[in-house]
Amino acid sequence: MFLASWIWGVAVILCCVSWFLLGRRRRRQGEPPLENGFLPYLGCALQFGANPLEFLKEKQKKHGHIFTCHVAGKYIHFLTDPFSYHALMRQGKYLDWKKFHFATSAKAFGHGSIDPAEGNTTENFHQTFIRTLQGNALDALVEAMMENLQYVMLQSRAPKLQSNTWVTEGLYTFCCQVMFESGFLTLFGKEFNSNNDKNLSSKQETERAHILNALENFKEFDKIFPALVAGLPIHLFKSAHSAREKLGEALLHKNLLKRDNLSELVTLRMFLNDTLSTFDDMEKAKTHVAVLWASQANTIPATFWTLLYLLKSPEAMRAATKEVQNVLESAEESISLDGKHISLNRKQLDNMPILDSIIKEAMRLSSASMTFRVAKEDFTLHLENDFYNIRKDDIVALYPQLLHFDPEIYADPLTFKYDRFLNEKGEEKTDFYRSGRKLKHYYMPFGTGIAKCPGRLFAVHEIKQFLALILSYFEIELVDSNVKCPSLDQSRAGLGILQPSNDVDFRYRLKCL
Repeated sequence: MFLASWIWGVAVILCCVSWFLLGRRRRRQGEPPLENGFLPYLGCALQFGANPLEFLKEKQKKHGHIFTCHVAGKYIHFLTDPFSYHALMRQGKYLDWKKFHFATSAKAFGHGSIDPAEGNTTENFHQTFIRTLQGNALDALVEAMMENLQYVMLQSRAPKLQSNTWVTEGLYTFCCQVMFESGFLTLFGKEFNSNNDKNLSSKQETERAHILNALENFKEFDKIFPALVAGLPIHLFKSAHSAREKLGEALLHKNLLKRDNLSELVTLRMFLNDTLSTFDDMEKAKTHVAVLWASQANTIPATFWTLLYLLKSPEAMRAATKEVQNVLESAEESISLDGKHISLNRKQLDNMPILDSIIKEAMRLSSASMTFRVAKEDFTLHLENDFYNIRKDDIVALYPQLLHFDPEIYADPLTFKYDRFLNEKGEEKTDFYRSGRKLKHYYMPFGTGIAKCPGRLFAVHEIKQFLALILSYFEIELVDSNVKCPSLDQSRAGLGILQPSNDVDFRYRLKCL
C-alpha cells in the first residue's frame, strides 16, 4: 500500500514538473505580461475565484493596464484601462463575442449549439431578443409586469396580509418569490383565463403552486450554474440536473400552447424553434429555460440589493417615496385595495430619475459581470497608447467591477449614495472623470458594445415597478435597523449581479388606505 502510494506520488510530481517545464505557455515578444499560476490546467483559477477584484487589483498594480492570466485552461487577457475599453469594441474583425456565449449556453442548459455556423438553427438569437425586449415590444412587457406584480403582491399573497398585521420574512426570499412569480407570468403567460372562469380561485392556487415549484427547481439549478460555466458536467450534480430537466418539461411547446397571454418573446421563439431549428422537443424547451434563467438570475439579486439599500437609507427612502407619489399624482392614479390596480406606463416610469439613480447605485455596488471576446486569429490589439499581440482562441476580457470601485471615479466607492447618478438639477448624471478626462464607459453592469444585455431596459423597469408598488401599498422596515449588509457571494463573479451571502429579515404590512 505504501509503495503504491509512493509511486503515485512520484508520478504526480513528475507530471507537475513536466507541465512546469514543457506545458506552461511562454510569453512571446509583444505579448502582455503573463501569469501562468502554479497548478496544471487551473493556473490562477483558485486565486481569481477566491476574490476576483483583489486578485485583478494586485495584478494591475504589478503589470499595468493589461496582463494575461491562465485560468482553467484558458488564457485571458484582462484589459483594465477604461480609456481603452473602446479598443475591444472596434475589433469585430478579430474578436468574436458570440462564440463564448453560445458555447456556455449549450453547456449549461443542455440544448444543441445555437451558433448558426453549427447547422442546428439559422435563428439570430440576439436580434430576436432585441426585437422582443426593446422598442414597442417593451411597452407590452411593462404593462403585463405591472399587472402581474400587483396580482402577486396583493392577491397571490393575500392570506399573509391580514389587516394591520406585520409579516416578517427574509428580504431575499421575498424578492425572489415576487419577482420570479411575476416575471414567469409576464413571459410565459397563465394557465387560467381570468375572464368567465367559475373556478378561477382554485386555478390560481394551482397555478401558483406550479410556479413556486418551478422556482425551487430554478434555485437548485442556479446554485451550480457557476460550476457549469467553468466546464463541469451537470451529471455530477444529480439534483440540479433533475431540476433543469423538470424546468424543461414545464416549458415544452405542448405545455406552453395551453397558456394564455404568452409574451411576444416566447411566442416568436417558439415559432423560430419550430421553423428554423432541428432541435428536438426537449432541446427547444431548454432554450426557453435559458430565457427564464436570463430573465431572473440577475434581476432577483438586483431587486434585493436595491430594496435593502433603500431600507438602510432613510434619506433615500424619503426621496424615492416622494418621487413615486409625485408620478402617481401626475398620472392621476390613486392607491386603493379595492381591486383597482395602479397603472404606470413606460414613459411615466422613465420619469423617475431618483429611482433610476438608486437602482444604478445598488447595481454598481453588487455587479461583477465580465465582458468576453474570443480571438478568431492571431492579431495585434491596438490600445490608446500601446499595442499587444494576441493569439488565436485567447480571450480578451473586461472586469467592470474594477471601474465601479475606482475611488478616482466614484468617491468613497464602497458607500451607497442614492443620488450618485443625479446632477445638480436632479436629472441623470453622465459626467464621470478619471485622471481629469471624461469617461465614455463608467457604468457597465450590463456589458457593453454589441453584446450589451438586450433585456437591460426591461430589467430596470421591472425593478422600478417593484419599488413603486412596494412604496405605494406597504409599510416596510428592517427587523434590525442596524443590521450589516451581507457580503457578496464571490462564487458568481463574472456572471452579473452577485447574490448576498445571507438573507436579511424585514417586515411589511399593508398601509391603511
